[in-house]
Amino acid sequence: MAWWKAWVEQEGISVKGSPHFNPEPDAETLYKAMKGLGTNEQALIDVLTKRSNLQRQQIAKAFKAQFGKDLTETLKSELSGNFEKVMVALMYPPYRYEAKELHDAMKGLGTKEGVIIEILASRTKNQLQEIMKAYEEDYGSSLEEDIRADTSGYLERILVCLLQGSRDDVSRVVDPALALQDAQDLYAAGEKIQGTDEMKFITILCTRSATHLMRVFEEYEKVAGKSIEDSIRSETHGSLEQAMLTVVKCTRNLHSYFAERLHYAMKGLGTYDRTLIRIIVSRSEIDLNLIKCQFQRMYGKTLSSMIAGDTSGDYRNALLNLVGPEC
Repeated sequence: MAWWKAWVEQEGISVKGSPHFNPEPDAETLYKAMKGLGTNEQALIDVLTKRSNLQRQQIAKAFKAQFGKDLTETLKSELSGNFEKVMVALMYPPYRYEAKELHDAMKGLGTKEGVIIEILASRTKNQLQEIMKAYEEDYGSSLEEDIRADTSGYLERILVCLLQGSRDDVSRVVDPALALQDAQDLYAAGEKIQGTDEMKFITILCTRSATHLMRVFEEYEKVAGKSIEDSIRSETHGSLEQAMLTVVKCTRNLHSYFAERLHYAMKGLGTYDRTLIRIIVSRSEIDLNLIKCQFQRMYGKTLSSMIAGDTSGDYRNALLNLVGPEC
């Protein structure tokens, strides 16, 4: 499914929350699990991975009211490592969590462009507006200004352009003549000339609706004799190439894109745990069920089996609970 169709669908949600929910007993269970010496990690997993985000916010309020403590801060003081990261991530309201991931990607030395590209290219206009609002509330600065300050050149332009959310598709009406013109313009801006007119690529990829772009990609292949992805790879490089390819992938099939990101986070030596946590937590109430089924189709193994082989202990148990049963 392409990204613009990725509204919340019931079959996509892997964490549905508790049907007979009461925040007070949950808050008490969490308090008992963390008081005194040692921590009952399994009790934390059983409550927090089996509740919806909205339910977790209510548990946090009940926890504060009953015990006078901030639940997130208590989790931070009691837990450590990747298990702490995943449990704390679960406590953020969705848009505040994504704002935090963007902020962390830009703070300190170096910028994690991959994180910014992933979030900006895969969210709808409404989601981006909510993320920008949360970012400003939590960090006192504009997300767009911070991206401008932290990146430069064509990468800065494509990220700022994506942030506007102009690809949102309302009418679903495609003008075949314009799609052909765009395909010809892309060919003229890249394969046909020496050098590349990057701004032409950025303008078309970031301002055209997704249904329109699907038609452009079809026409481009006829005009250029190769896919738009192959042309992007031969005409650009580095973070700009990654950003453009991400836009194309999210336009073609959002679930395939996230499945690929999850696979990349775990293949080979070492694990990109932050990517793993971010995708599983942020998509768990949107389309994680659909992503894990696509993962199985693409890689011939289940997402759960790869997580089980790549992680351990309470961290592994928490992730597996969020992913839920196999397709």
